[in-house]
Amino acid sequence: MKNILLITPPFTQLNTPYPATAYLKGFLNTKNISAFQMDLGIEVILEMFSKKGLTHIFSTITQHPSPNTQRIYSLKDDYIKTIDTVIAFLQGKNPSLARQICSGNFLPEASRFDQLDDMEFAFGSMGMQDKAKHLATLYLEDLSDFIVECVDENFGFSRYAERLGRSANSFDELYNHLQNELTFIDDITIRILKERIEEVQPKLVLISVPFPGNLYSAFRCAQFIKANFPNIKIAMGGGFPNTELRELKDKRVFEFFNFITLDDGELPVELLYDFVRSSDSEISEEMPLKRTFLLENNQVVYKNNTTRHDYKQSEVGTPDYSDLLLDKYISVIEVANPMHSLWSDGRWNKLTMAHGCYWGKCTFCDISLDYIKLYEPIAAKILVGRMEELIAQTGESGFHFVDEAAPPALMREVALEIIKRKLVVTWWTNIRFEKSFTADLCLLLKESGCIAVSGGLEVASDRLLELIKKGVTVEQVAQVTRNFTESGIMVHAYLMYGYPTQTIQETVDSLEMVRQLFELGVLQSGFWHQFAMTAHSPVGMFPEEFGVIPEQNEITFANNDINFKDKTGINHDKFSYGLKKSLFNYMHGICFDYDLQDWFDFKIPKTKIPSDYIFNCLQNEQNFNTKPNAKIVWIGGKPQIETFTKSKKGNSWEMMKISFHTKTQSFDISVNAEEGKWLIETLEKIAVTSENKITFSQLKSDFEKQFEDFELFWYSKPINTLREFGLLTL
Repeated sequence: MKNILLITPPFTQLNTPYPATAYLKGFLNTKNISAFQMDLGIEVILEMFSKKGLTHIFSTITQHPSPNTQRIYSLKDDYIKTIDTVIAFLQGKNPSLARQICSGNFLPEASRFDQLDDMEFAFGSMGMQDKAKHLATLYLEDLSDFIVECVDENFGFSRYAERLGRSANSFDELYNHLQNELTFIDDITIRILKERIEEVQPKLVLISVPFPGNLYSAFRCAQFIKANFPNIKIAMGGGFPNTELRELKDKRVFEFFNFITLDDGELPVELLYDFVRSSDSEISEEMPLKRTFLLENNQVVYKNNTTRHDYKQSEVGTPDYSDLLLDKYISVIEVANPMHSLWSDGRWNKLTMAHGCYWGKCTFCDISLDYIKLYEPIAAKILVGRMEELIAQTGESGFHFVDEAAPPALMREVALEIIKRKLVVTWWTNIRFEKSFTADLCLLLKESGCIAVSGGLEVASDRLLELIKKGVTVEQVAQVTRNFTESGIMVHAYLMYGYPTQTIQETVDSLEMVRQLFELGVLQSGFWHQFAMTAHSPVGMFPEEFGVIPEQNEITFANNDINFKDKTGINHDKFSYGLKKSLFNYMHGICFDYDLQDWFDFKIPKTKIPSDYIFNCLQNEQNFNTKPNAKIVWIGGKPQIETFTKSKKGNSWEMMKISFHTKTQSFDISVNAEEGKWLIETLEKIAVTSENKITFSQLKSDFEKQFEDFELFWYSKPINTLREFGLLTL
């Protein structure tokens, strides 16, 4: 028996749990409040995609809407025979199956396999396991297509009935849908939920709804609990209510939920628990609540009547992934691209470096909401301590920092702390492409285990980047992505089209910029998003400043995405297919020589961007100019020393040969013996494991106590060689 049951309803990700319930459980541990968490999504998927599940699905089918479903149905025995083995392989339990999958004639194939390109080319950089995962993913997608056509049109691996949750200004459609008979997927969901509630016997159920694709199932779960366990209180929180339900007025919502909380969940949940635990469980006006909607006197009211402040990030504890079926998640590879697969392949422990966004100015972003505007970083020592706790708890050393934009200075400190503690971890995060990411900082991040970053290039146009208030230029993005790529860190770019006032010429020019970035190899992955106007962004709040006319609807339920008309009158939808098809090919390293017109079936203007624009951006390096307060760090190993005498024109002097061994090669430098002695002592002082970090100005002062002209020494050939192999200026 537990006090609280935390639920993520179907569906989010196949490969790793959405972290909200783990964050909350970690916090509840600090308060000694017992809780059990479950990811209903993965449990439902595993039941559906099993021998028993497929047998049941195929047995209910009486008609086949298309030749593709007819083919899948005809091959049903092959699907039923192979499904358990394939799922086990995707769970990492049967790696030897990769050979059989790749050899062909093992998996039944339907329409998804028609899109297969040259597998040897596509997976040359990834290998047999990844190739097999990709083929197994196509196999699952064929089955998904069959389910959508023949069983439930609302099914999707990472969403369910998403259409019902997307900007539903009125609750009517969703409410009416909830009066229908349970669907096939609902039946499975409710059966698993019933068993868990009877086992856990919670007093309070918290349903986390991160996305519109979880909303319908959240209401179905709440509906079932209300009808069958009326003494249990039910609350909704998470990304969807935080952004979409801030203007909630429809009291019918509270036929399903007792409470809906907004923004950070720790204090609201603690206060709800205190209320549920108290002997007087009648809702009273004096009841202290934090950012909570409820029904009072048959009216929807919003209560924020506690005097207590939200918890600091240092106080919320380490996420706790216990109870979740960590060994049952399914790694899939949808696209043959190493960077792109990070979102769907592998199990990642999720952490946050900083609450909110340190930039907080982008005009398309929800910068008026707390999850963006309240910026609070976490100390590097606390963060790395949490990483160690999670490694011990989960056995996994892969981390995805799910920040809005990880701060460069904090990333540096986290990297230094990881290296200092000799942790072996793999991590990636979201960033802004800002100039702080120097070549040296990127090398440090790589040394600490960073394998990838993702960031917003958005519209690759300096005019529009300025309008967006992104705070970067295309040239800057090119240089930063080059720094990451050359250090061995993969880069994914979020790309945008259809921003207010964007012209057709700017869309074409933006595509040309992207083409050049991929052709030069400084971008490895990307994704085009069509601009969406949200209610809490500057564009949504002040549309007249951006030349857009919003469609006004009465809001009684959800409000986030706003339909609008751009005063330019351009139909940006028509660019979608061409932009995405070209990017798909660029990500595979092909078709750079195609004319941009080839991607579109309508006439577009020629680009005005010179074909060598990005190449020239990468040549515009700023002169090396070290800031006095820059930290100087040595991440290389201990040197070996050999002295020798050098003679020239009758003069001789003592020299020092200093040899180094890196993981991949060896090198040596030769310097004056006295300067060499100083250098050896200094490398020990500035070693990454050293507690105190030395600045450039301190280094200079120390050198000039014994020698003259520090600049001549610092920019000499031997020191430049060291700089290539781990002498970093941060």
